[in-house]
Amino acid sequence: MAARADQTTDPRLQEELLQARRGTAFFARKLNELSDAALDGGTRLPGWTRRHVVAHVGYNARAIARLVDWAATGVETPMYSSPEARGQEINFGATLSPIALRNLFDHSAVHLSVEWRDLPAEAWSHEVRTAQGRTVPASETVWMRTREVWMHAVDLDNGASFADIPAPVLGRLLQDITGAWSARGTDAGLLVTVTGAGVDGTELKFGDTGAGNPTIITGPLPAVVEWAAGRGARGVTTVGPGANGAVPAAPKWI
Repeated sequence: MAARADQTTDPRLQEELLQARRGTAFFARKLNELSDAALDGGTRLPGWTRRHVVAHVGYNARAIARLVDWAATGVETPMYSSPEARGQEINFGATLSPIALRNLFDHSAVHLSVEWRDLPAEAWSHEVRTAQGRTVPASETVWMRTREVWMHAVDLDNGASFADIPAPVLGRLLQDITGAWSARGTDAGLLVTVTGAGVDGTELKFGDTGAGNPTIITGPLPAVVEWAAGRGARGVTTVGPGANGAVPAAPKWI
């Protein structure tokens, strides 16, 4: 029997689904490299062990699958009943046995992939609501998952880096992050330049591009996204009035 394929025929959406599934496979590889005992180790997220990261990624797949089901059926199924319930779920998941925690990730990832596969082409435009209250088309769920699996694979802190994340994903992440800053007005006087990112190796600029004397953060795309996402300042430099001899912390993203 031939394997069933995604119902969508939109080339762009098919490429985005491929990127999400590649990110899931990358996270799975980094998780499988960890021994059961290593799951108790720390991560790049303060206060979270690897158990918390794996639980979060697993339950995130279930939450996004609920949105896909919403798009398919028209029956409202929120990602989480409340922010508190989301936090409690992650904390509970972190207490699972290693085999149960690994199964949570594996089974939830397969379930989400199947939900995407079976979503009728016309349903991808149906609107759903994210945990942050944004109303988005169901197609946005693919990006929501993509950024989770790629970034949290790095957060496991067992060898993955932002340089492992595909450039298109990094570019969209940076647009998301700097867009959030702009919406809140927290990027005033802050200019982010990405070296070697253009077709001709030209610099790309984000943030307060109209500032007269900005604090300028400069570096290659992986390093700039790592800094912008609040994961450290390796590989970036800074000049300007806000530097004070050190790279400042990035504004809050989410």
